[in-house]
Amino acid sequence: MQATAKLSDYRQAPRKVRLVADLVRGKSVENALLELNFRAKRAAPVFAKLIQSAVANAKAQGIDVATLIVKEIRVDKGAILKRNRPRAQGRAFPIHKHTSHIMLTLTDDPVAKKGKAKKLANSEADVKPETKQKPITTKKPAKKTVTKAK
Repeated sequence: MQATAKLSDYRQAPRKVRLVADLVRGKSVENALLELNFRAKRAAPVFAKLIQSAVANAKAQGIDVATLIVKEIRVDKGAILKRNRPRAQGRAFPIHKHTSHIMLTLTDDPVAKKGKAKKLANSEADVKPETKQKPITTKKPAKKTVTKAK
């Protein structure tokens, strides 16, 4: 079973929000909340609140909260608020205030945990073994031939 939570139009750039999203993706809810409590990013408390909201949604659906893991976190680009800043000689300088949409999915499916481990194991197997390289040969300088002038 899955439980979701969504936050729209969060006033921070998606690039900065994704840094926090990557920290908790694939972790259990308990570990994710613990990680977010000690993170010094502006989006960390927002993610903690969003995870708690998803946990409350899971409880409402009758899902066991102890087994929940963060299956998916998606951070999409939201609307850009365009403002102008006055500059010298009557010019206007554009200011873009970015927003983000955050989508969180929790699951109690144990396959999601194992699937991630299998994916990591397969990625290691995909690495090609190192091939033997030929030794680097150095060029020998050409012999200088001296001809006598007659």
